[in-house]
Amino acid sequence: MQLIKKVFESAKVGSPVVLKGWVKFMRKSKNFTFLIMNDGSCQKDMQVVLDPSMPDYDNVTKHGLGTSVSVSGEVIASEGKGQSIEVKAHKVEIIGTVTEDYPLQKKATSLEFLRENAHLRARTNAFGAVFRIRHTLSQATHQFFSEQGFYYIHTPIITGSDAEGAGEMFRLTTLDLKNPPKKDKGEIDFSKDYFARETFLSVSGQLEAECLALGLGRVYTFGPTFRSENSNTTRHLSEFWMIEPEAAFFELDDVAKLGSEYIQFLIAQALEKNMDELLFLQERFEPGLVEKLQKVVTSTF
Repeated sequence: MQLIKKVFESAKVGSPVVLKGWVKFMRKSKNFTFLIMNDGSCQKDMQVVLDPSMPDYDNVTKHGLGTSVSVSGEVIASEGKGQSIEVKAHKVEIIGTVTEDYPLQKKATSLEFLRENAHLRARTNAFGAVFRIRHTLSQATHQFFSEQGFYYIHTPIITGSDAEGAGEMFRLTTLDLKNPPKKDKGEIDFSKDYFARETFLSVSGQLEAECLALGLGRVYTFGPTFRSENSNTTRHLSEFWMIEPEAAFFELDDVAKLGSEYIQFLIAQALEKNMDELLFLQERFEPGLVEKLQKVVTSTF
């Protein structure tokens, strides 16, 4: 089995391929059927040509969007616009079918609608692009800080510390909230709790990172963080992943230089590895996106 991404990158005309993925569109005509499929490995869809002489042709072509398939065939030159190759199928196997009321359609789907069908988000172009870019940025984060001499550390998720008042915290407890143990004055007796004290989900790994930097020199955290502010805006999240570098002997200029170089490195990696995704997001959501990003990479902060 090959990934569609790898086929687009390196497969030559005439090469045999076996692809597995999900049908995004099927168009049937008298002489042949076009099957458009994606396996999640890239933004591009693979066009597969089905000939009526292919085994089980009638059964295969009665299935539609969302069906999972295995396609065996060969790479051929494409005469269609926007693609250099396609696959001529020798055999198509139906792996899994979908119901007639499959919620996703060929047309664009609103983000609000996808909130109600969250399990299918990754099959859409928008979320596929976002998650692939996120992967690139995560990998680039580790590469950048490692090359700068930073050590990746894991700080506690469960903590008894409010890290410098960074935000409201989610409390963790095993006590029976309907009937918690209490002290003489009526306060909850957390000495009876699992950790024998009040504990919370961490709002920051900064305190531990500062301590470790005073021995390891340069460290960074990259992990889940939790804030319980009840602010329903696009700038407030209850759960997110945060990157926090700490470095001994850094001056303010060193910190500013590290921050600017980090941002430029991440954007450069995305431009190199996720141009298809960025172009899609530019067309769908943010006109001029690629030009803006290129300007950040080439500008002095």
